[in-house]
Amino acid sequence: MDLKALVVDALAQRKTTALLIGGAGVAFLGFGLGYKYLRKPEKLVRVGVVSQLLIHPLKSGRAASVALAECQKFGLKFGELQDRHWLVVKDDGHMVTGRQQPRLVLVSLTCEGGHVCLNGPSMEELRFPFKQADNPVLNCRVFGDNIQGRDCGDEASRWLTDYLGTGQTFRLVHFEPQMKARLSVETEPLFPKSEQVAYPDVGPVMLLSESSVKDLSSKLEKDVTVERFRPNIVISDCQAFEEDSWEELQIGSVRLQRVMSCGRCVFTTVDPETGVISRKEPLETLKSYRLCKPSEKHIYKSAPLFGQLHVVKQTGILQVGDVVYQIIR
Repeated sequence: MDLKALVVDALAQRKTTALLIGGAGVAFLGFGLGYKYLRKPEKLVRVGVVSQLLIHPLKSGRAASVALAECQKFGLKFGELQDRHWLVVKDDGHMVTGRQQPRLVLVSLTCEGGHVCLNGPSMEELRFPFKQADNPVLNCRVFGDNIQGRDCGDEASRWLTDYLGTGQTFRLVHFEPQMKARLSVETEPLFPKSEQVAYPDVGPVMLLSESSVKDLSSKLEKDVTVERFRPNIVISDCQAFEEDSWEELQIGSVRLQRVMSCGRCVFTTVDPETGVISRKEPLETLKSYRLCKPSEKHIYKSAPLFGQLHVVKQTGILQVGDVVYQIIR
């Protein structure tokens, strides 16, 4: 029933009730008009251009560079490939990443014709069905959080076990849409309470600029590439570390909201071309000039900051070449 109908009905019952409702309606209308004119209009300011879109289907695996991608609440998606939706686990379900097994960064996982394809150095390609509904669902642990994954079968397990060659048994699991996701806020309290992820460390989208990587390279003996830092969206045509100040972005129809900086760990010392971990650079250099403010030490501790973690406020399609706008209110 609308306001007019309410007023008519009230008049038929009691004149005083009608006066109360009429007054409330006028007040509500006044509030709406006031909100409309008091609300700050949005201003879009061009800050850069999308130069790369990178999907990491396998957590710690090689990135797939794509020309366009769906930007969903859970991150980037291209066809059957979804960012960080496959995970290597030990027999007890605990995650395995490039921090423990650096050669994982050389493994590529792709999807083709209803099959998943695994490739790695000195290994024959393994193909297995994307959908394996009869396989068991395993209980897994990612940074102390419980999460499920569909086991990808014994062949995938043998392939990973042989490739990593440690004597341990490894299994591959896949996160499916009906499974319960992890809450980002349980890992990082700064994230919105409703934000969910599959196997990423904490957030669905990480953004980094080419200029920031070049700035870091200028301080190192050997250049590094963006792939070492595993972002999803790479931005060009901006100054180094400008991305630190972009609180809200629009790229095409997609809207992103910055939550926090990305605190870096020993994983940055794994060379994405060789799979060798140095445990030194570029982490030590980052620590020399990219530490947080003293007031933020309770958040980042001693981790240097490089790249920005965003949540997806509005889903849509991203393309390489899209102009990136900062939303200013």
